[in-house]
Amino acid sequence: MTLYDELTARGLIAQTTSEEEIRDLINNGKATFYIGFDCTADSLTAGHFMALTFMKRMQQAGNKPIALIGGGTTMIGDPSGRTDMRKMLTKEDIDHNAACFKRQMERFIDFGDGPGKALMLNNADWLLKLNYVELLREVGACFSVNNMLRAECYKQRMEKGLSFLEFNYMIMQSYDFYHMFQTVGCNMQCGGNDQWSNMLGGAELIRRKLSKDAHCLTITLLTDSQGNKMGKTAGNAVWLDPNKTSPFEFYQYWRNVGDEDVIKCLRMLTFLPLEQIDEMTNWEGSQLNRAKEVLAYELTGLVHGEEEAEKAQKAAQALFAGGGDKSNTPSTALTESDFTEGSIGILDLMVKCKLAPSKKEARRLVEQGGVLINDEKAADPAARFGKDQFSGEFLIKKGKKTFHRVTME
Repeated sequence: MTLYDELTARGLIAQTTSEEEIRDLINNGKATFYIGFDCTADSLTAGHFMALTFMKRMQQAGNKPIALIGGGTTMIGDPSGRTDMRKMLTKEDIDHNAACFKRQMERFIDFGDGPGKALMLNNADWLLKLNYVELLREVGACFSVNNMLRAECYKQRMEKGLSFLEFNYMIMQSYDFYHMFQTVGCNMQCGGNDQWSNMLGGAELIRRKLSKDAHCLTITLLTDSQGNKMGKTAGNAVWLDPNKTSPFEFYQYWRNVGDEDVIKCLRMLTFLPLEQIDEMTNWEGSQLNRAKEVLAYELTGLVHGEEEAEKAQKAAQALFAGGGDKSNTPSTALTESDFTEGSIGILDLMVKCKLAPSKKEARRLVEQGGVLINDEKAADPAARFGKDQFSGEFLIKKGKKTFHRVTME
């Protein structure tokens, strides 16, 4: 099976500008391609993870990846997939986030100067040096405003208002492709399927300015059976940084995907042979739960290492078995200062353990019966716990799938 055929079989390819030419490029290791990562947070998410595994597959087949850090484009903000304007970040914030991205990417992609090595570039190096009038003269004439307004990335913003700042994003992303085509021989851009309009802008700019062909390939978005993006929801993201989403929580996220999503995730995200995954397609009941454990273990191992995957799996099995070693479960140690008059309220406790963002949300969870302490429902939002209660340790369960161990220092 060729690389292109495997990517297709795994459901990863959404759209291409020229299937025949792209098939030839990537099957023969002739693609020098880039994927852009805007630095909107200090960690990559599970949504980015699929892009990283795509780059890894391509590199293993002899193609040259370029990880483009969006130090420049992040200062504008991509309107794609948004109903409101992104938060404006300072240059210092963007630089910090870019440094975090670099550390995480190096776990997946082999960077360096030699043959077969990937490049890591930052578009701040050229975008921030541009002269606006010169850019308008050189590039602006190549873009039709009418065509831009028909692009999906802008359409959904027209009701609430599209700022002129964001309107420039397509031009900046297109300029990235144009610049790298000339400087590092980048002949293909890859990205999420919601980037199709922006990507076509770059290929068209190259054609109009240089009379040469460049190619675009979009990756199928990772969505659940309801069409919602997985692992990248605003305010509820699954992070690759273990300090933001612990290995156990990361494991649990994938262990609890819907029955109808597990095989798709195994195909798109893991490096397991397709033949092995195909054998799981008819699994049901406990076998399907086993498939979810395989998915969770494989992805946790890729992101956090095999040792952390083992710990997370054992912790999950201990919790669901009602016994065993719970030491690897996410935990919070309370100190003397957390107690007022010898006790702590359940709402303060949930906020302290990051099981709720606020006391208001904690109250709602308790009142709806979604919180258990050592398997007993906590129905009173005014409940308090002493520092010597439960022999110095107890387990909080939020909903059906979130566990947290509380200890006393």
